Amino acid sequence: MSVGPEAGGLERKTSERKKQCKGDIFVRQYIVDAFTNKVFSGNPAAVCVMDQWPEEKWMMQLAAENNLSETAFIVKEEEGYRLRWFTPGTEVELCGHATLASAFVILNYYERDAGQVEFNTVSGRLTVVRKGSLYEMDFPTYELKEIPVTDAMEEAFGFRPVKAVLGLDLVCVFENEEIVRRMNPDQNLLRKLEGRIQNATARGADTDCVSRSFCPKLSIPEDPVCGSAHCQIADYWSGVLGKKDIAAYQASKRGGTLYCHLTSGGRIRISGEAVLFAVSEIQQQ
Repeated sequence: MSVGPEAGGLERKTSERKKQCKGDIFVRQYIVDAFTNKVFSGNPAAVCVMDQWPEEKWMMQLAAENNLSETAFIVKEEEGYRLRWFTPGTEVELCGHATLASAFVILNYYERDAGQVEFNTVSGRLTVVRKGSLYEMDFPTYELKEIPVTDAMEEAFGFRPVKAVLGLDLVCVFENEEIVRRMNPDQNLLRKLEGRIQNATARGADTDCVSRSFCPKLSIPEDPVCGSAHCQIADYWSGVLGKKDIAAYQASKRGGTLYCHLTSGGRIRISGEAVLFAVSEIQQQ
């Protein structure tokens, strides 16, 4: 695999380090801001491209050291690229923004002439297609069931939802986007609610929906822009609004925009932009 000229100086420095630190292994790590076209916004993810899998303990330690919502690890195996995602506290079965960031890295630094990349993951084979400045991901949706709105939800979010649905995550629907934007949920009470992630959503003024994603069970107080949550949020709003294309805005402090399209067969295409923030070398002893 080849990388672009931007990384040439880094490769020379890495070679020098290897001579000085014989026996040490250096892993290249990219920091990519996903679902945005400018740095310091969107959702940052670390992406490590490696020749072989390190110990899982080391991957957990690196994810904790990065302290980003997700660190992605990629190894090119005989069957193609395998992708795994880790939060600072655990390995997860699906992550949208880190998949987008991983595709950005592979298609811009390793497979520059390719129009798409496929990743083998615990959630199956995921395809990401480059379409101009956008990266379109093909994800599964999850069956959503309506559940009763409870006092516990109101206490945790600080506002009472008008509706609640449950899939892999909890999606609580609120009266308007202003409530979603200004809420300051109780993280300890959120932990007691159902679902992997606790999402708050409402109809948007400038987009179809506005949402926020809180993840205390994954050691992430709030995910800046959550792609996997929108496998459920966009699916919900698609049913409510009677349309297949959903423009979604994640109203975290960093903010980000997701373009979602519901397809047949329980799949959803989620598109967004991405921008490189940093490249580094991580020493694996």
